Formats: sequence, structure tokens, C-alpha cells
Amino acid sequence: MTLQLPPNTPETGAKALLPDELAELRARVDALNARYRHHGATAVLEGALRDPEAGRIAMVSSFGAESVALLHLVAVVDRTTPVLFIDTRLLFAETLEYQLEVSERLRLSDVRIIRTDEALLQSRDPYGALRFSDQDACCALRKTFPLEQALGGFDGWITGRKRYQSKTRASLEFFELEEETGRIKVNPMAHWAPEDIGAYMDENRLPRHPLVAQGYPSIGCAPCTSKVAPGEDPRAGRWRGEDKVECGIHFVNGQAVREGQSQ
Repeated sequence: MTLQLPPNTPETGAKALLPDELAELRARVDALNARYRHHGATAVLEGALRDPEAGRIAMVSSFGAESVALLHLVAVVDRTTPVLFIDTRLLFAETLEYQLEVSERLRLSDVRIIRTDEALLQSRDPYGALRFSDQDACCALRKTFPLEQALGGFDGWITGRKRYQSKTRASLEFFELEEETGRIKVNPMAHWAPEDIGAYMDENRLPRHPLVAQGYPSIGCAPCTSKVAPGEDPRAGRWRGEDKVECGIHFVNGQAVREGQSQ
């Protein structure tokens, strides 16, 4: 079977947005940032989910080490918000159990489990060995492509990206435009520091991912995630020893952004 790419990915050769369309979207994002510039995460989320300028929004969550803070904020504002969780079929069993626990605890009513079509997966990676020969292709097959398809019905998506995570995110705005897709990315926690996240989780008695206590401060697929030693960068356990730092979900001008951190 030939791999079918989502209609909005650059590889398909899909028709680009017209200059007038791009200008309108840029103006909309600028207006949203101006409107919510001096607000906090909750107000930004309320704006994203209720402001007509933002359109129809979903949240994308890995249910990873810090995800529960943003999931809780979303549940407070509107627990019916669609939450997209990508099951690559290579996740830790603890992540799958944690996803169920958090969803039930926060009473999230529209969690959607996103997976690559089984027939397509069998045709491209029947033995689960693609990660050994081409990690980027594995991430694309199991994560990036199904997410693009799942986001097809939305005008934008909520992420957990933050300014402190890397130099390339130092000026991160609450609202961004993906010019290749025309979707708006919402970053309500852009201004939060690591201690803010920890304090929020403590104050709201939110459950921790069980692997964090075992030495996994950043959690992805089981075969590509290892424990992190004291003093190491929290991301050191992701694709250890490889020249890879992102799964490819975040794009700028159609190109995968290889930043030092991911959500």
C-alpha cells in the first residue's frame, strides 16, 4: 500500500494558501495576541475556545510528564474540549494507564485516541523495525501523519510549548500561525517556568506520570526513551545518542522544527 499523506502536508503538493488568505490569518493571529497579551493562561484558553477569531480548537496531549497541568486548565475552562492523544503503539504501558487515570480524574469527555491505520502500519512497518533504520520516518508514520489527519477538522490546536524550553521558543507568543496549514497554534503556558508547573500540580493535587519518579523526566515511545541521570538535561533520554530532538509535530513554514525541547 502506498503511504497516503494528509492533504495539508507540504509533501502532497497541495495548493498553498493565497496571499490574501495568509494576510487575513496573520491579521487574526496578531489581533488575538494583542487582545490577550497581558492575560494569563486561563484567559488565553478561554479566548481560544470561545473567541470566534480562534475558530474550532482541539488540544493535543502526550499525557507525558507535565501534560496534566495543561489538561487540568483545559478541563476547568471546558472539559468537552476535544483532546487528541496519539497512540503510536510503542508507548509505555504506564503512559496508557496514566492517560485513562487523568482523563477520568479530570472528567474529560472528548478524548480521542489517534492511531495510524493498521493496514497502513503493516504495509510500512510490519515488524516494528522502522525505528532502527529511519527514526524520522517512524515518527512520521506513527505520529505526525495521523495527527495531521486528526487535525483536519479543526482551525487550530492547543500545545504545551513554553518559552523557557529553548532559545528558539524564547519569544513564543500565545497564538501562532502555521502558514503551511492555515491552523492557529495556541500556547497558553508560553510564559510559565518549570517551578510554575510544579507548583500548579502540587496546589491542585494532580497525579504525576508514574515514570517520572523512576528517572524519566521526558517521556515518549518506550523504545526511544531512556532514564536520565542526575544533572543531565531532562531531554537527554529522548533518542539518546542520536541526532534527533523532535518528533516532527511542530512545523515552521512546512519544515520540522528541531528545537531543544518538545511539549
